[in-house]
Amino acid sequence: MAQVARHVTMEEWDFLAPGQYLIHDRDGKYCPAFQQIIDDAGVKRVPLPPRSPNLNAYAERWVRSVKDEALSRMILFGERSLRHVLHEYVDHYHHERNRQGKDNVLLFPTISQDTLRAGPLQCRERLGGLLKYDECEAA
Repeated sequence: MAQVARHVTMEEWDFLAPGQYLIHDRDGKYCPAFQQIIDDAGVKRVPLPPRSPNLNAYAERWVRSVKDEALSRMILFGERSLRHVLHEYVDHYHHERNRQGKDNVLLFPTISQDTLRAGPLQCRERLGGLLKYDECEAA
C-alpha cells in the first residue's frame, strides 16, 4: 500500500495533489506508512467514521446507474471519450431525469417549473439517443 500511495501522489500523474482530499475507510490496509506518505504529499486524509456501512450506498447506486444506463452500452476509446460520456450523463442525471420516488419531478430544473408546463412536449436526446428525456418548450 505504501507503493500505491507513492504512485497516486506523483506529480507527473496529477492524481492526488496538495490541497485535495482522500476519503478512505478504516481498513487495516491503510497502514501508517500509507498514511504518512499521503500526509507528506499535502493531501488531507478523511477517514470514514467507524461502523458506518451505509455511507457507500449513495455512491454505489450512482455508479450502478451510470454503468447500466450509459457505460455498458457504449464502446469508449480512451479517457477523453469516457470524460465526455460522464459529463453528459451527470448533466442528464441532475437536470433532466425525473425522480419517480419524488412525485416524478426534476430535482434541479434548469428553468422554472411554471415555464415547463407552458408549451408542447418535445423529446430530447443525449449521447446519440442513448439518454432520452421529455421537455416542454417555453410558450
